[in-house]
Amino acid sequence: MLNKLLFRNQDSRQLVIAMIGAFLGITFLVTSIHYLIKVQEFGEGSDVLGPNTIVVQKKVTEASVFNLSKTDFGEEAIEEIRNLPFVSRAQPVISRGLYFEKDDNKVPVDFGTDVFVQTVDAEFLDMDPNKWKWKEGAHHVPIVLPRQFLVMLNTYAASRNIPQVSESLAKRIRFKLTLHSTDGKMKESHEAYIVGFTSSVPSILIPQEFMNYANTKFSPDEEQKVTQLMISSKDGQFGKVEEYMNEHGLESAESEMDLSRLKSIVGTLFLVVIGISTIAVFVAILVLIQYMQLLITRNLYEVRTLMRIGYHPKDLVKKFFVYFSIIFGVVIAIAFVSFVILKIWLDDMFSDGGVYIDTNLSMWSFGALALAYVFFMLSSFLTARKGIYAEY
Repeated sequence: MLNKLLFRNQDSRQLVIAMIGAFLGITFLVTSIHYLIKVQEFGEGSDVLGPNTIVVQKKVTEASVFNLSKTDFGEEAIEEIRNLPFVSRAQPVISRGLYFEKDDNKVPVDFGTDVFVQTVDAEFLDMDPNKWKWKEGAHHVPIVLPRQFLVMLNTYAASRNIPQVSESLAKRIRFKLTLHSTDGKMKESHEAYIVGFTSSVPSILIPQEFMNYANTKFSPDEEQKVTQLMISSKDGQFGKVEEYMNEHGLESAESEMDLSRLKSIVGTLFLVVIGISTIAVFVAILVLIQYMQLLITRNLYEVRTLMRIGYHPKDLVKKFFVYFSIIFGVVIAIAFVSFVILKIWLDDMFSDGGVYIDTNLSMWSFGALALAYVFFMLSSFLTARKGIYAEY
């Protein structure tokens, strides 16, 4: 009876519009937060969606060819790049040559070649530091191979009708690294095994300790020039890194640049969607609150009459609060069901596109729902209390 008396003069069209706005805003907000978290989790171990990390070097110009300009980085230049506000990490990439060959009779493919190996910090590779260590006297050297190397190896194996090698199988193959001096008088071989793969650096990677050992023992008098740097930009600031590169004559592989741009676009797009969804939810809540104020205003006569016949303002505040809490709860329930349906469709779309993200529901999504509901409940209670007590 009390509900009919207080809510009989409501404009259902405005209520429906507010509910639809809240429904759409909450649905997109929860969806965008869920996939932002899941894509970031997927990217933690992925070169595709991981941090924006590129290998840069100075552009080779006519002046460089005739030794009129340098293509290496001095300590001052490296320190300058490290201190840039949009760079999170910058580390020299040290190189040297050695002989790399297979040392495992179980693998039918025989190969050996002179290669340049490089070293970078483990933090750039998102590796367990304990797997990326070496000390003099160790039996094996841990190495990281570029994925393209494995692709080339399997392409060669397929052309010779030889069984191909998966990443997990490749980690069980033993290799040999042979160090040699410039004059060829000193040689030393070390067993090696693969601990990981990367798409960030197109060369074989060895630990810093092994690189220092090799350079000290086999080329102690040679000046170690740094011709490449590995740089990681801060989130959402890769454009500034690219601008700095253009201004200072730096370059990187075009594939790395395209990939970094893609990462920036994906991250920015998710943040934009979350921002728009948050604004939509906030506006929808404001519309519902304004609708509550309008409803109280239209029922001022009924409110005053009920208080005169003995109803306490707390009872009337509770009626309005419960009524709109139920309405918003229904909106959230429908939005959550819509999110689950949308999630099933999007998960299939990601899977078809080759992005196999975790399909479990994110706790952050439930947190967003709870936060929106608590915010609305608090706002509706304060609005109802202010409107009712003003007539007390």
